[in-house]
Amino acid sequence: MNLVNEIETKAIKKDVLAFLETYGFKGLQQAMDSYINMQQVYICKTRASSSKIYIRDINYIEVRKHLITIHTVHGNYQKYGSLNNELTTLSKYGFVKCSQNCIVPLTKIQTVTYDDVILSDGTKIGLSKRYASKVLLEFKFLK
Repeated sequence: MNLVNEIETKAIKKDVLAFLETYGFKGLQQAMDSYINMQQVYICKTRASSSKIYIRDINYIEVRKHLITIHTVHGNYQKYGSLNNELTTLSKYGFVKCSQNCIVPLTKIQTVTYDDVILSDGTKIGLSKRYASKVLLEFKFLK
């Protein structure tokens, strides 16, 4: 091993050990899962097109009369379908239902109030009483 590789290896070991001391093995697992999830892609298919969207770019997804709108940092995409199907696909990436017509990624939630979810970009989304306890519980364990 050359000197540069040896120095880099020691630096990485030091960083990993410091991380483990601070956050533990569970924290390391969560960090790795988060990184892996950030690389995942969501495909928005319509009759006329298919769009590749990084899951990390999705701010929230809402449905109105089977028209699904995917709100992202780069714009909005639309397709027809069911919000429950979207939630089934995206729940493994930390998405939760906050109302009958809206799902959000837990990582984009900044604040949960009595009747709203406020995203990190300032967007307010209604929080129904039916889903509030689940959102609060999952949000609590995310932080």
